[in-house]
Amino acid sequence: MEPRIIDYIESPQDLHALTNDELELVAHEVREQIVSSASLHGGHVASSLGAVELIIACHAELNCPHDKIVFDVGHQAYAHKILTGRLDRFDTLRTSGGLSGFTSPEESPYDVHWSGHASDALSVALGLARARDLEGGDQHIVAVVGDASISGGMSFEALNQIGQDRERMVIVLNDNGMAISHNVGALARHLSELRASNDYRTRRDALLGTLKKAGPIGRVGVALAESTRNTLKSLLLPGVTTIFEQLGITCLAPVNGHNIAAIRRALRRALASSGPVLVHVVTTKGHGYGPAEEHPKRFHGVGPFDTTTGEVPEKAFLYSDAMVEALMRETANGADTFAITAAMADGTGLIPFRETYPSRYADVGICEEHAVGLAAGLAAGGKRPVFAIYSTFLQRALDQVIIDVALPKLNVILCVDRAGIVGADGATHNGSFDLVYLRMIPNMHIICPSSANELASALHTALALGGPFAIRYPREACEPLAEDLELEIMELGKSQTVRTGDDLAILAFGNMVTPALKAAEALSEQGIEARVVNMRWAKPIDLDAVRSAAETKLVVTLEDGCLLGGVGEAVATEVARLGTKTPVLTLGIPDQFVPHGSISEIHHELGLDAAGIVASINEQLERPAAS
Repeated sequence: MEPRIIDYIESPQDLHALTNDELELVAHEVREQIVSSASLHGGHVASSLGAVELIIACHAELNCPHDKIVFDVGHQAYAHKILTGRLDRFDTLRTSGGLSGFTSPEESPYDVHWSGHASDALSVALGLARARDLEGGDQHIVAVVGDASISGGMSFEALNQIGQDRERMVIVLNDNGMAISHNVGALARHLSELRASNDYRTRRDALLGTLKKAGPIGRVGVALAESTRNTLKSLLLPGVTTIFEQLGITCLAPVNGHNIAAIRRALRRALASSGPVLVHVVTTKGHGYGPAEEHPKRFHGVGPFDTTTGEVPEKAFLYSDAMVEALMRETANGADTFAITAAMADGTGLIPFRETYPSRYADVGICEEHAVGLAAGLAAGGKRPVFAIYSTFLQRALDQVIIDVALPKLNVILCVDRAGIVGADGATHNGSFDLVYLRMIPNMHIICPSSANELASALHTALALGGPFAIRYPREACEPLAEDLELEIMELGKSQTVRTGDDLAILAFGNMVTPALKAAEALSEQGIEARVVNMRWAKPIDLDAVRSAAETKLVVTLEDGCLLGGVGEAVATEVARLGTKTPVLTLGIPDQFVPHGSISEIHHELGLDAAGIVASINEQLERPAAS
C-alpha cells in the first residue's frame, strides 16, 4: 500500500498544519478507509461518508479534546474516529471487542458522550457550554446535528432554551435531506426552502456594498440593516427567515458540505460569535462512493458488501417482514388498521404497507412520544393503530404509553421490533429493557411469539381482544409466513408445552424457545428429561404452567431481556408464593450494558445459547438442596 497522509495523523491537531487542498486529499483517504473497513463487517456507511469533509473542517478549526464536538447519533462519526487515533483499529468496527459503531467515551477522550439515540446533542452541548462558563473556561462547544435529528422533540426543547440563554456554542446542521429514508414534516420542508435560497449572502453583500457607496444616508442604512438582520433577510428572501432565528439563534447561509474551505470559513465566523450560531451545511448522503450515493437507504446500515460493485448479500426474511405481511393480510381482510413509524419505515419493514395503504400510514419522523400520542388519538377515534418501533426507541415514549394508551385502555398495538440483543449496534440499541418497563404498566398485554406464524397469530389476537398490546420480536431471520396459515386467537395468559419432561421445566419466552429445545435435547443425552414450555405471554403469565413447573426438581426461565424486573423474577415470585422449595434459575441479560458483537457471540457470552443453558442447569443441579 502506498503511503497515505492519514497514516501519519496521530491526532486531529495534525490537521492544523495542512492546507485546504491537502485536507481534501485527507478526505479522499478517509472515505476510502470507511468503505474498505465497513465492507468487512457492515456499518453506517452512507451517513458517515456524507459527513467526512464536515468533520475534517471541524477538527481543522478546533483544538479537541479541549474543545468539544458533540455528535447527534454517532453513526455519522466514522471520520472522527479515524482522525482521533483509531485508524489502526478501524477494521474492528462493530465487532466483539472492537470499535463501537457510535461515539463512546470509553474508547477515546475525543468522544464526548454515547450518541446512539437521536436529538440529544443540543441538550448535552448546552450543558457543556453552561458548565464551561461556570468554570470560566474557554472551550468551543460544537454540536453536529442531522436534519432528521433536529426535528425531534428533545431538539426543540433544547433550541427553546438555547435561544433564551444565548450561551456561546455552535450548531452544525448536517442537512442531507434524509434520516434513513427521506425526511418528513414541516421542518424538512423549511430546510428545503433554505437550501433553495442559498444566494442569500451574495444578495445581502451586494446590497450592503451599494449602501456603503451611497454616502452618509447609505451608511445609516447599513447600520440599520445590520442591527435588524432578520428584517433584512426577510426583505431579500421573503418567507424564508429561519425558525432558528425566530428563536434567537444566529444562522449562517447554507454552505456546500463537501467544500472544506467553505465550511472552515463558516466555522470561523461562528466560533468568533459571543452567542449561539447555526452553521447550515448541505451534504449528500453517501458522498464519494457511487453505490452509497445511488442507494443511500440501503447503505444507511448495511452488512458486509463488495466494495467494487456495492452489492450486498440477499436480505434474509426477518421477523419485521413477517409482522408487516401479517398486518397487510389483516388489513386486506377488513381490519381497520393504521400503521405508524418514527422515521423507521425501512428498518421496521413497513414500506410494502405504505405503498399498498398510503392513507392508513404515517411516518412522524424521530418523534416517538408523538407517535404514541397519535396512536392514542387514532384508537380513541375508532381505528386500530399499529406502531412498529425498535425496543430501544420505545423507551423514549414510556410516559405516553402509560398515560395516553394504558390508562384509558385504548386499542393500540405496539410492535416491539429488535427486542433483546441486536448485535453490532451494541449498548445503545440492545432491546434489553422493554419486558421490564412494559410489564409494570397496568392493562398492558405482552406476547412473545417464538416463530413467524406465531407472530401472525399474536397480531390477530391483539386485534381480536383489544386493549393495549405489545408484541415483542427479535432482530433475527425466520421462516416466511405459511400461505395457508390458519390464524389462532391465543387464549389469554396460556402457554404451550412443546416438549415433555418431568425432571425439570424450562419456561422460555419468544426467541429463547429454540435454544431451550436444543438444550433439552442435550440434557436428555445426560439422562435428564427437561420439559420445555413456550410461555407465549409475558403478561399475563401462565400461572398454571408455573405451578406445574414447580412440581419438578428445577424451574428454569429463559428471556432475551433484562433479568432485573423481568419475567424470570415474576416466575420466581409466583413459585415463592406457592410455598414450594423448588429452586428457580433465571437466565437472561444481567445488570449491565451489553457491548457490540454478533448476536450469536453475545448470546454465547451471556450463556443464552444451548451450551450455556445446559452448563447453568448442570451447575444448579449440582448445588446442595436448600434445607
